[in-house]
Amino acid sequence: MITFVPNVGIMRSRLSFTRRLLALACAATLLTVPAATIAMAAASPTAARPQAVAAVPDRGEVVSATGVGRLSSKQVAAYLHKTGFPAPKTVGGVDLYTLVYGTVTVDGKPTTASGVVALPQKRRRDLQTVIYEHGTMATRNDAPSLDGESDGQAIPIAFASAGFAGVAPDYLGLGSGPGFHPYMHAESEATASVDLLRAARTMAARHGQRLNGQVLVTGFSQGGQAAMALGRELQRGADGRLRLTALAPISGPYDVEGAELPAALSGDLDPLSSTFYLAYWIVSMNRLYHFYDTPDQVYRAPYDTTMEKLFDGDHAFEDIAAGLPPNPRELLTEDFLRRLEQPTGTLLQAIRVNDTTCTDWRPRVPVRLYGAKGDGDVAFANAEHCLRDLRAHGADVSLTNVGDVDHNTSAFRSLPLVLRWFQQLQKH
Repeated sequence: MITFVPNVGIMRSRLSFTRRLLALACAATLLTVPAATIAMAAASPTAARPQAVAAVPDRGEVVSATGVGRLSSKQVAAYLHKTGFPAPKTVGGVDLYTLVYGTVTVDGKPTTASGVVALPQKRRRDLQTVIYEHGTMATRNDAPSLDGESDGQAIPIAFASAGFAGVAPDYLGLGSGPGFHPYMHAESEATASVDLLRAARTMAARHGQRLNGQVLVTGFSQGGQAAMALGRELQRGADGRLRLTALAPISGPYDVEGAELPAALSGDLDPLSSTFYLAYWIVSMNRLYHFYDTPDQVYRAPYDTTMEKLFDGDHAFEDIAAGLPPNPRELLTEDFLRRLEQPTGTLLQAIRVNDTTCTDWRPRVPVRLYGAKGDGDVAFANAEHCLRDLRAHGADVSLTNVGDVDHNTSAFRSLPLVLRWFQQLQKH
C-alpha cells in the first residue's frame, strides 16, 4: 500500500515520516510496498511537468494545461485499490491534467502556481467540485502536479471517478510555483486554492464540461488548516461563482498556540516529527514576520548554519531528515524555546494570524471534522478546539474520532467517510 507521510502528506512508495527519520537515525532498513503503476495513454507526470512562465497572468487565468493521463474505469479501480484509497461503488474513467495558473503572493503581487485537475470522462455539464488540500511537504518536486504517486493526484482521481471534478493545489512555492513555500500561511493557502478553482472552471469548459460552482472542501494535516481557510474565503465571497457546499478537514493543526505547540514542546507528540514541523514552520514564518535576525538566535550549532538552506524547497526529504536532530530541544536554543512557550511580539502575531481558521467565522454549511486520538503528529486537541470554537459561533459541526491510530491512518480511515458523505450531498 502506498503510504501517507505523516503531515508531510505525500502518498508515495516510501517510508512514513517518523519511521524514515528513525531509519536514518538508527541506520535501519525498513520495508515498504511498491507504489502502484498507472497505465496512462499520455506522457508520464514527470515528462509532462508544466513550466512556470515569466508572463504576469490574471488571478485564475490558465497559463498552461498539460494532459497527464487518461485512465479507464478499470485502471482507476486498480490504482485506487493498490493505493489504499477507497473507490466509489461505481468507478468511472478519469482524465488527469496539471495546470499552471495566475495567483498572488502573500503580499498580493502577481505570481503563478500549479495544481492538479481530474475530470470524469463521462461528459457532464453540471459538475460539483471537490478540492483536496494536501499535507506538509518541504520539497517542491513532491507537490501534486509533479509527483505521480502523491495523494494530491490519487485523491482528485478518486473523486473524479465518483463524478466530481477533483482539484488539488500545490500552494505557493511548490510544484512549478516560484519562490519559497509560505508553510502554514492560511491566507495564501486560500488564495492559491480559490485561483485554482477559477482556472479549473476555465479548463473544464474547454473540454466541454461545466463546473456548477458548488465546492466541497477537504484536506489532510496542513491541508486541514488550508481547507478551513479556503472555506472561510469562499463563504466571504472570494468569487461570486464559487459556492461553499461542505467542509471536511482531517487532522489539521488549527490551533498552533493552544494545542500543537504545547504538545510538541512537552513531548506528547512524536519528537522526530515535531522537530521537522517546528524547523519548517520557524523558517517559513520568519520569512513572513521576521521574529529573528540571525539563525543562531533560534538554532543551536551546527543547525544554525543549515536550517534555512535545508528548507529552500529544493532539498530532497532525505537530505532534510538527515540534517535534523532527534528532538526540538536539541535543535532550538533555550532562549527561543522559552519564546515558543510564552510567545510575544511578531512571533505571537505569526501564530495568531494563522490560528483563526476555526475562530473568527461561522460556516453556513455543514462541517465534519475528523481526527485520531492516537495521532502523534497533530494533537487531537486541535480538532477538539476547532469543534468548540465553531460551535460557539453556532455552526453545524461534528467531530469524528477515527481511533487510537497514527497520523497516516487517520487519513486512510477518514477519507472513505468523506467520500461517502460528499456522495450523499451529490445526490441532493
